[in-house]
Amino acid sequence: MSEALHCLGVAELAVALAAKTVSSEEVTRHLLARLAAHEHLGAFLCSDAELALAQARASDARRANDGARGALDGVPIAHKDIYVTTDFPSTAASKMLAGYRSPFDATVVAKLKNAGTVTLGKLNCDEFAMGGSNENSSVKPARNPWDPTRIPGGSSGGSAAAVAARLVPAATGTDTGGSVRQPASLTGVTGIKPTYGRCSRYGMIAFASSLDQAGPLARSAEDCALLLGAMSGYDERDSTSAQQPVPDFAAALRMPREGATGAKPLRGLRIGLPREFFGAGVAAGVTKAVRAALVQAERLGATLVDVSLPRTELSIPVYYIIAPAEASSNLSRFDGVRYGHRAAEYTNLLDMYRKSRSEGFGAEVKRRIMIGTYVLSHGYYDAYYLQAQKLRRMIADDFQAAFAHCDLIAGPVAPTVARTIGSQTDPLAEYLADIFTLPASLAGLPGMSVPAGFGEHGLPVGLQLIGNYWQEAALLHAAHALQQATDWHRCAPPECLA
Repeated sequence: MSEALHCLGVAELAVALAAKTVSSEEVTRHLLARLAAHEHLGAFLCSDAELALAQARASDARRANDGARGALDGVPIAHKDIYVTTDFPSTAASKMLAGYRSPFDATVVAKLKNAGTVTLGKLNCDEFAMGGSNENSSVKPARNPWDPTRIPGGSSGGSAAAVAARLVPAATGTDTGGSVRQPASLTGVTGIKPTYGRCSRYGMIAFASSLDQAGPLARSAEDCALLLGAMSGYDERDSTSAQQPVPDFAAALRMPREGATGAKPLRGLRIGLPREFFGAGVAAGVTKAVRAALVQAERLGATLVDVSLPRTELSIPVYYIIAPAEASSNLSRFDGVRYGHRAAEYTNLLDMYRKSRSEGFGAEVKRRIMIGTYVLSHGYYDAYYLQAQKLRRMIADDFQAAFAHCDLIAGPVAPTVARTIGSQTDPLAEYLADIFTLPASLAGLPGMSVPAGFGEHGLPVGLQLIGNYWQEAALLHAAHALQQATDWHRCAPPECLA
């Protein structure tokens, strides 16, 4: 069975571990070997075989004594390097934090540790989670396992690449403007961004505090449900954490809808299709794949209805005012004084600040700091930042108007398939690729990417599903029904199956 261990998802591994047909140590050894064999993908920034094997043995010992902590006990995962960890460096893929070791674990990391997961290492990302390609990592770009000359998406590109390449069954990511959903789409895996406040942000290196949210990437909706259930919950250390009960997301997958049947599990579900998501600018192959997935949803009993999100295009300028503004504030702490990079030579305090930040931050981070500082400056705050916040409220209102006519909203995740590394040199053009993920982020709504086949060049395409507040279970249920009837989520890069 060992040759197929990397092909097992979280739920499948949980069954095998519970049945004791395989041990956590055996799975961990197998995946560690794969990490070494796939270093060219640039998915991992660091790993620790000794630590991972110790955690695996501890899990096996718990199972031997009937003390397993649940379905995730003994399952190997990895964390995006935007979460602070005591066992590994926490760098946000930036020179500014090179070698930094945190004295505590992020809440999401601690929760998954407590669930018994085995941590294989930390995953590559765009520097401080700023980007949509993983080319902004100060260490190396992560590569798409379907075609290593192409991007895996970002900023959770390392997480998506690791799951798609079968290096880990699941990984954590963060989503500020689409950074879980977009890389999941471009690499053919499943990813979910929950409602803002569902998961604690404590210990997440902040980019834009009113937008950042944790989320899992995995092979299937069932796997994401298991991870999300462990990651969620109120945290008093995070002032934006919501005191909401955490449903059993995995159990919700199997709860039949009222009036549904085995052949029609989505009967009664109304899926809204915003006309703004299906216009010019979307690649023909992407539209074809998304439409085919929606036809499958109809076959399963769902009803498709037309809706409108009229301010979709405004989400780009709104996001790229609010997010950089918050970033300029959050990143002001990296000044070379308390922690982080400090210039080797400087003449005075101001010179130390200037040189440390100039040397430590990459081009995209500097760009966003400068934009954010500008829109928050005297004379421009009212004209830009306040106006953006008003439009953000209107975008959220547009969703509520749409949800009066549907239960979920669907469309493409990204307008194109993965582009080649280095092919985009215009930052503004790169920002336009976020047009379908930004609206839900600005509104704080849950959204997910579900594999929906292939587009141009035989590359993966994701179907985006967006739910109303706290409706992650409904999203996961619909995605699970689709995945029970299709095999898109089981497709993997051929060289990664061996």
